Amino acid sequence: MLMQRCFLIFAVLIISAWARPVVRTIRDTSQFDKLLEKHATETGLPVILDFYSDSCGPCRMIAPAFKKLAKEYEGRAVFAKVDVNRQHEISGRYGVRSMPTFVFIVEGKKVNEFSGAGEQQLRQFTEMAVNKAERENVKLEFDDLLQFYAQNDAMKDEAAVNTVYQKCVEATNKKRLKKNKKEECVGRPASEMARKLKKKYAMAPKTQKRFAPQPKSDEAKPSSTKASSGSSSSSSSSSSSAAAASPNLHLATKEDLLAEIERRLEAEMEAAEEDETDDDDDEMTKHAWVKGDFPERVTIIGAGPAGLSAAIYAARAGLTPVVVAPPLGGQLQGKGVDVENYPGLANMTGPGVVNNMREQAIQFGTKFQSEEVLSVDTSKRPILVQTNTTSIETHTVIVATGADSKWLGVKGEWELRGGGVSSCATCDGFLFKDEHVVVVGGGDTAMEDALVLARTSKLVTVVHRRDTFRASKTMAERVLNHPDIRVVWNATVKEINGAEISVEGGEDEGGVETRTVVSNVVITDVNSGADTTLDCAAVFVAIGHSPNTKFLEGVVDYNPEHKGYLLTSPPSTSTSVDGIFAAGDSADAIYRQAITSAGSGAAAALDAERFLSERGLGNEEAEFQAELLREMMGESEGKEEEGGYNAYADSANAGRGRKESSKVEKKEKVEEKVEKKIEDDENEHIEL
Repeated sequence: MLMQRCFLIFAVLIISAWARPVVRTIRDTSQFDKLLEKHATETGLPVILDFYSDSCGPCRMIAPAFKKLAKEYEGRAVFAKVDVNRQHEISGRYGVRSMPTFVFIVEGKKVNEFSGAGEQQLRQFTEMAVNKAERENVKLEFDDLLQFYAQNDAMKDEAAVNTVYQKCVEATNKKRLKKNKKEECVGRPASEMARKLKKKYAMAPKTQKRFAPQPKSDEAKPSSTKASSGSSSSSSSSSSSAAAASPNLHLATKEDLLAEIERRLEAEMEAAEEDETDDDDDEMTKHAWVKGDFPERVTIIGAGPAGLSAAIYAARAGLTPVVVAPPLGGQLQGKGVDVENYPGLANMTGPGVVNNMREQAIQFGTKFQSEEVLSVDTSKRPILVQTNTTSIETHTVIVATGADSKWLGVKGEWELRGGGVSSCATCDGFLFKDEHVVVVGGGDTAMEDALVLARTSKLVTVVHRRDTFRASKTMAERVLNHPDIRVVWNATVKEINGAEISVEGGEDEGGVETRTVVSNVVITDVNSGADTTLDCAAVFVAIGHSPNTKFLEGVVDYNPEHKGYLLTSPPSTSTSVDGIFAAGDSADAIYRQAITSAGSGAAAALDAERFLSERGLGNEEAEFQAELLREMMGESEGKEEEGGYNAYADSANAGRGRKESSKVEKKEKVEEKVEKKIEDDENEHIEL
């Protein structure tokens, strides 16, 4: 028995140096409830929740920003992520109907939420929650209020002051459940009372912080450094402090020790997950694009099959391409079923295919800039690609931006997005487990969505405006033969209706608020014109896509026969502007397959390589360094024009060269690099 107890104490001590990750993973409802209760009653910190799914592209896009924000607000807010596929009860509690959804909680009550991958919105709502928590971290004691009135309004006796104080107590408890009500004046009522008294008497009563400031994780870690021996008083003091801070393990029961071990092991697991995420972040940073002194040779806009195939071909040609796109991976990234029509890729989902393509592109030297492209300026050379935060000068551009989902444009569709109307079954399907859902469409995308939803939903109804599917025979047969999928032919959606439900949230007693979610859909028979109402929990729209090319309006020509698609010059991928090429669904209005997109991406890379070769646009940085080195070594046969090297000066179709001042600055930078290299080479021959 003694041996067992000693082992338990030893185990607790071994794992005592644990640290909470900056983003915590919610494993079950019990852990979630304890988290909210702790920070509502012990720390006062707001809790920021990220409801996500591994199959959700926008969720992956916003995850790095969420973690970055968690590090920035460490000690001021608590960040946690909830996997909706595993924590269905928690998702349902807050009425989550799309992903990602962010919920902001202060004192156990929801104060805000939004859906979507909006980094600016996430930052804004986080700041609001933190400010609210800090502003309401106030406690007003009765004795302090009594002293305040004694100094400023002696006419009020203790009974009158108590009447004022009880108003604050009542206001405090109004937002609490009955079991949590206390005789205290805290939070917003306390801060409001102090503010009003200051306005009336030109000074405020003394208030206290309700909760002590929370240390950051690195500050909370126990130190393993032992104090060196010193004076007896110092040693005694240190021992006393250590004894006070250390847990009394010898007084703990066996159950207490086991519970402590379980708690700390759970924290270790969370920290290990955080370390894995850190490794992923480091890997992404390692391959991130860094602005250089010279233009890029190939910039690829888009990171789907077309963009990544172009990156692989361009990288293998030594062009070091830059892929600029949010980390969504295109339509293929959201494909939850296996990719069966891509040769050689059996038993792989869309996200798996995209991930493999990305890793292959990285292997050959591709760099990534995870931002959205806002515009492309071809008024001068090099071409200027403008993103959210930076600009990229480049000799060639490959447009591989794919397409965005089309919408029905019917009543209720826009209002109920995030409330059951979605275009991503893989992202949001699990939120409607064991419920009836509707899929609108008749192509392969609709078939895939129906099959994905049939895994978890009680019933899937496919609504199609014709009497036959446009989808491939194999996909159509699977849908028609599935026992949990039914089809309504020759019908269109007229409107989508919603109903109010109660979900957890709000600051009133009970913490309940109402939200409007999908309740039914009205469909119209195209032959008879009769309307039918289908009760359902969600509507998934899968009626096709529109090319994502709006940022090129006024820059290149569009295909007059296919709205929104870029016009190319077959058999090449060249557009109406020299140096800009188009691949994938941005130019293909006919086939729109992952494999044809990948093929056109490879073709675009080959076209870009040929364009650069014909104009003598090689590796300018390497050529410039070589030229400068020849000058410094006295091997230069003649001087170039004043101002330095300019690739466009040697090109028959040259635009204007780079600015003289820019050239001089680059020359100075390269001279420094070359001089340092020569110095390093000389130092290698010095014998020590």
